[in-house]
Amino acid sequence: QVQLVESGGGLVQAGDSLTLSCAGSGGTFRSYTMGWFRQAPGQGRDFLASISGNGVKTYYVDSVKGRFTISRDNAKNTLYLQMNNLNSEDTAAYFCAATARSYFPVTIVNNYDYWGQGTQVTVSS
Repeated sequence: QVQLVESGGGLVQAGDSLTLSCAGSGGTFRSYTMGWFRQAPGQGRDFLASISGNGVKTYYVDSVKGRFTISRDNAKNTLYLQMNNLNSEDTAAYFCAATARSYFPVTIVNNYDYWGQGTQVTVSS
């Protein structure tokens, strides 16, 4: 059983940068492919980015490619999402997730096994 806890959300201005963290515990963190998702009010949970267990492979949805960077530090059991040039459309609850699937990338919500509780990001224009 893996427990995930996100942090780093908050209220920022348009154009600002923000880094989210996701601390993992209770499992072998490096063995899991990790992903970031977000969910705006009244919307579904959308895939943003995924990273392989060893951190070598990354994959992004086109809408955040070039603005968001996913990374991980397996020594610290921590996943990150660096977000640059934020705009109002980035306002959402952000979730990290872990999957034991052996293929990459993993982009579907239902293919992730463990989820954090989410952290809110609000971008004011």
